[in-house]
Amino acid sequence: MLRRTMITLTAATALAMPAFAASHSEMKNIVETAQEAGSFSTLLAAAEAAGLVETLTGEGPFTVFAPTDDAFAALPEGTVDTLLMPENKDQLTEILTYHVVPGKVMSGDLSDGMMATTVQGSDVTIMTEGGVMVNDANVVTPDIEASNGVIHVIDAVIMPEM
Repeated sequence: MLRRTMITLTAATALAMPAFAASHSEMKNIVETAQEAGSFSTLLAAAEAAGLVETLTGEGPFTVFAPTDDAFAALPEGTVDTLLMPENKDQLTEILTYHVVPGKVMSGDLSDGMMATTVQGSDVTIMTEGGVMVNDANVVTPDIEASNGVIHVIDAVIMPEM
């Protein structure tokens, strides 16, 4: 009986390995994952305007605190349109890179009061008491894995001090 169980387990593992390998290699990068989600069109347009799409499709790994379209819509009227203007590319890049931390940081890696240095160079503060927050933004969906990192969906655009 034990021998039959081991043979069955070995066969099941052997059959599952190619499926796992295929699904892992088919995992989408951060940009593709955000495109597929459908609620990040403003973030993706901003990344395109800032010239960051190539970086976010690169090797990584990156942790992206990704504001939804609703988060961008909550900014004062005209803010997004102004930031998307070519003459404001540097400011837009500062804001977007403030939403990215080098490395793959999963929610289980976070601790209350943790400081994380962003690609922009400034720190964000992570709070975990009563729900996870990044600065003043709530993490509404954590741990969306991509081939080159992880996305944590947030409900507000966080701004670096400029």
